[in-house]
Amino acid sequence: MRSTDTIFALSSGGLPSGVAVIRLSGPGSAQVVRTLCGVQPAPRRASLQTIRKRNGEKLDEGLVLLFPGPNSFTGEDCAELQIHGGRATVRAVLAELADMEGLRAAEAGEFSRRAFLNGRMDLVEVEGLADLIVAETEMQRRLAAEQSSGGLSRLYDSWAKRLTHARAMIEAELDFADEDDVPGSVADTIWQDMRGLEQDILNHLSGARAGEIVRDGLKVVIAGPPNAGKSSLLNHLARREVAIVTEIPGTTRDVLHVDLDLDGFAVRLYDTAGLRETDDIVEREGIRRTHRSLAEAHLVLLLSATDNPDWAGFLPDYDGPVVRVRTKADMRGASWPQPEADVMISVRTGEGMANLLDHVGAHLPDLDRGSALALPTRQRHADNLATARGHIEAALAGHAGGLDIQAEHLRLAGQALGRVTGRVDVENLLDVIFSEFCIGK
Repeated sequence: MRSTDTIFALSSGGLPSGVAVIRLSGPGSAQVVRTLCGVQPAPRRASLQTIRKRNGEKLDEGLVLLFPGPNSFTGEDCAELQIHGGRATVRAVLAELADMEGLRAAEAGEFSRRAFLNGRMDLVEVEGLADLIVAETEMQRRLAAEQSSGGLSRLYDSWAKRLTHARAMIEAELDFADEDDVPGSVADTIWQDMRGLEQDILNHLSGARAGEIVRDGLKVVIAGPPNAGKSSLLNHLARREVAIVTEIPGTTRDVLHVDLDLDGFAVRLYDTAGLRETDDIVEREGIRRTHRSLAEAHLVLLLSATDNPDWAGFLPDYDGPVVRVRTKADMRGASWPQPEADVMISVRTGEGMANLLDHVGAHLPDLDRGSALALPTRQRHADNLATARGHIEAALAGHAGGLDIQAEHLRLAGQALGRVTGRVDVENLLDVIFSEFCIGK
């Protein structure tokens, strides 16, 4: 990947479409527009132009925009060709661009990568943009929009500034203690803030599970013995025939899943093989995959078609939340005793389905708080934040080791925090010191 190249790609959706957007980025963007259109439009103003081959043959007519760097998405000179979205038209324009010297097709994610390398976005914003593109539910959209617009980055940057300030105060005491305008034991004043920062990170990490659920969906495994109605429930909720349903036990051999939108959250339902002892090699593999799905589940819907089964016996190794579901409620007589279940359902009549979804919804995150969408959404976020918190904790507990060791822990905490956003670089501690004190006056 050579950042001096001018790159191009179709940036809009699948073809055919009403409008197709071809994006360019790199030093040759303006020259490409002049070559195709014969003129160079004013920056950041849409201009209706005829787009021609270099031999003068007309390719299409569309809107052309120029975005001179550094005030563009990538920080480089950029251009957009908004043309008609027919396959042949787009193919012809892309072929003309490919034939131009100094141009090449963009690699996957290269526009965003250039935006990161040129300081237009950090890693959290890039990841948020990627999530925004694939968001399917309202909560996924809101979470991704918060991150792609820099909301989470601003929080992490504020923490990094607090760490930098704390280190600057310690360095001031260590290196400039003989100066009259550097008060003694100035480092003591920053430890209260570091204790507050350590708690802020801890509180933030407590939202990691909620962030995972919002981004990737609540993983709900439908489990139970054969013929308990697991596949029928999956088909009913999906409103289509996803799984094969028969009276023969052990029909489901693999893990199937469907995605639902529940109150704006993504919910992924997994239909699994019936839990029982079997000599069938294929069915045993399906049961093994069932146990693997249970290990990753946020919630289990444990189904039974009998009134008082051994609920605990079905899941001896699972200790997460479980909703006990009695199926085939339409086949019960009025004189039958109430089963020991959390909810009774019938996929034939729809009885209990709303109640079942309410039970599932009770396990979705509560994001009514104002700052609720400032959540870590990836494991690398959580890992680096936990590392940063650990170093702050070590600095707070390291008074016996001296200020040098404490300052080193704070430096490592800043590095871990910088790895989240991709902003690990040389910190200008002396600039901070000079702004706080009159050293070198």
